[in-house]
Amino acid sequence: MDKNKVKTVQRLRRKRGLRKTLGGTPDRPRMSVYRSLNHIYVQVIDDYAGRTLASASTRDIDLTDGKTGNVSAASSVGKAIAERSIKAGLSAVVFDRNGFRYHGRIKALADAARGAGLKF
Repeated sequence: MDKNKVKTVQRLRRKRGLRKTLGGTPDRPRMSVYRSLNHIYVQVIDDYAGRTLASASTRDIDLTDGKTGNVSAASSVGKAIAERSIKAGLSAVVFDRNGFRYHGRIKALADAARGAGLKF
């Protein structure tokens, strides 16, 4: 099997294991992170209603200054999602790393969101 296909299958397996215990409630919605090669995306989701309450990504023009696949871009997205979540009336979330390792860009996003006032 292709090496990248193996990595994707392993990540999806980890994701299924995480989602058994994680879930977003109206009080503490789920903050889901997706990391691609060039971008990072994050959504705050209420799983009961099936609605996205806030979102941010490196594809937003005002968040990055050129490079989008690095740690500084991820931290700016983390800061933006914290501001948008607090503006929507959410102060605490459940962090869903979506099967990705808590390392690098994922960790930078989480630390920036915590630093901007989001609790998880």
